[in-house]
Amino acid sequence: MNERVTLSALGPNIGAQVSDVDLSRPLSDAQFEQLYHGLLRHQVLFLRNQVITPEQHRALAIRFGDLHIHPVYPHAPGVEEIIVLDTHQDNPPDNDNWHTDVTFIETPPAIAILASKLLPESGGDTLWASGIAAYEALSEPFKTLLAGLRAEHDFKKSFQEFKYRKTAEEHQRWQQAVAKHPPVTHPVIRTHPVSGRKALFVNEGFTTRLIGLSEKESDALLGFLFAHITKPEFQVRWRWQENDVAIWDNRVTQHYANADYYPARRVMQRATVLGDVPV
Repeated sequence: MNERVTLSALGPNIGAQVSDVDLSRPLSDAQFEQLYHGLLRHQVLFLRNQVITPEQHRALAIRFGDLHIHPVYPHAPGVEEIIVLDTHQDNPPDNDNWHTDVTFIETPPAIAILASKLLPESGGDTLWASGIAAYEALSEPFKTLLAGLRAEHDFKKSFQEFKYRKTAEEHQRWQQAVAKHPPVTHPVIRTHPVSGRKALFVNEGFTTRLIGLSEKESDALLGFLFAHITKPEFQVRWRWQENDVAIWDNRVTQHYANADYYPARRVMQRATVLGDVPV
């Protein structure tokens, strides 16, 4: 049995395509180790033609660590760890901004695994940006300025109340999520717990302000950083086919789900692996 996993880089800063792997079967230790090291190096991995059930999706994700259960999104029947992102005419997209998943908790996810289930005829690409490449491109004086700063991340920035008023039950679920997730702070520059590489760790989806700065100083710095990380040279763009799987390192990346296909339907399923406290 050939256990060699083939990785083909999609760019010098981020992204690789993986072949010779069938995720519907349990990975051997050797395959998993190659996949994990590839993820550390390339930050996001893509695999074509992976027909996996929610149960198989969960089994793969658990290899990476404990799983997060999302407070708002619906989940696959009987598999609460797999969230269903079903976008259609009555459920507009809400991921069409640059964001790092779930940074509104003390231990934001380490890794996420996204599977495409139903796609529009065209459009709906997802882009990922490397926080490592964005950090390394900054000047030394600017890195020094950011080094000691912390930023606030708030659940309510992306999950605004007006979106969750369709039913009393939905609004109550939103209120419970807000009560359970007060704003948290994380360092602006994060050191990866495994590779030791430094990355920018602010995102437009959840980061609201820089602690200790005036409002104008904070807005100016965050505005620059949000624009800086979206430079094309720090990005990879993936054109989905049905049954594709993307695995990304949520500690050092952010992503943008292009909503150009709306109001056509797009269904994705995601597993989210809990991480550690950013340092």
